[in-house]
Amino acid sequence: MTSSEKKHLKTIILDKISSLKQEITELTELTKPIPLDAAIGRISRMDAINNKTINEASLRDKKKVLKRLERIYENSDSKEFGLCLKCGKEIPFGRLEYMPQASRCVDCMK
Repeated sequence: MTSSEKKHLKTIILDKISSLKQEITELTELTKPIPLDAAIGRISRMDAINNKTINEASLRDKKKVLKRLERIYENSDSKEFGLCLKCGKEIPFGRLEYMPQASRCVDCMK
C-alpha cells in the first residue's frame, strides 16, 4: 500500500468515525424509555416499543463498528495495517476503501 493510499484510508476512517458518533448520538435519543404517561394509543405504543428494539440493535452494531474503526485508526501506522489477519496477504485497497474496518481479505472471509 502506498503512503497516499494509506493517508486516503486514514481520512476515510476519520470521516466514518465522525459519522458513526453522530448516528450513535441520534440512536441513543431514540432508545430512551417510552414513558407510560405518553399520550399515544395502544397500537402506537406497540410500534414505539418495536422501533425502540430495532434502534437498540442498530445502536449496538454501530458501537461495535466504531470500536473497530478506532482500533484500526490507532494501528494505522503499523506494518500490519491493510494485511489480512488470517493469511497475511494485502487486503485490496478497494475493499479497505469501501469497508475500512475489514480485517480479512475476501478469500479468507469465505
